Amino acid sequence: MRQPMVRLVRLGRVPYTEVLALQEQWLRQLQTEPDTEARPRIEVGALLLSEPAGPVYTAGLRGGLTPEEAARLRALGAEVRATGRGGLATFHGPGQLLCHPVLDLRRLGLRLRTYVAALEACAVRLCELQGLPAARARPPPYTGVWLGVRCGRHITSHGLALNCCTDLTWFEHIVPCGLVGTGVTSLSKELQRYVTVDEVMPPFLEAFKETYKCTLTSEDSLN
Repeated sequence: MRQPMVRLVRLGRVPYTEVLALQEQWLRQLQTEPDTEARPRIEVGALLLSEPAGPVYTAGLRGGLTPEEAARLRALGAEVRATGRGGLATFHGPGQLLCHPVLDLRRLGLRLRTYVAALEACAVRLCELQGLPAARARPPPYTGVWLGVRCGRHITSHGLALNCCTDLTWFEHIVPCGLVGTGVTSLSKELQRYVTVDEVMPPFLEAFKETYKCTLTSEDSLN
């Protein structure tokens, strides 16, 4: 039985707004296109991977930032944006791997709860592959990794951010995801060496394929 196919789109280091724009394009495509020979049923969507080009604070559907707080963060030199994901405020910036799976869960054969658990398992598996065997999920109602997911009409968007060599001092200006007393870390901090986004990319892709039991097809290989 053939595995579902996910289009792999590596954006590199780009402004956060470009990631959101491409995500919206994929959302519209998956929501409006019927099954056709050009996009057979085995293709379930795209995996958008990027590294933010600059500092940006984002607020989720539950808010998390007052107008005064947003003005204070902009004064630090960061962009502030409202997004359609779940959760409260968080930070994205250079040294961070952004993973935005835009997937049709019906084609993938997954329920939303199963999808979210698999995304968490993917991040935990990556930590294990990087030499952190103690990486574990937290018990309910929390997840072991910080996720910000949206799902509409069975199509997912947004996803997770993994701190590789991120400047963690940016998180000190907010209460990340509204979780008081919960710290923020990075692979560089935990492994006590400098870990880049480029280094993490191959094991992350392996973890994603292993967790979702899918095949990743790059843009170039489809042409």
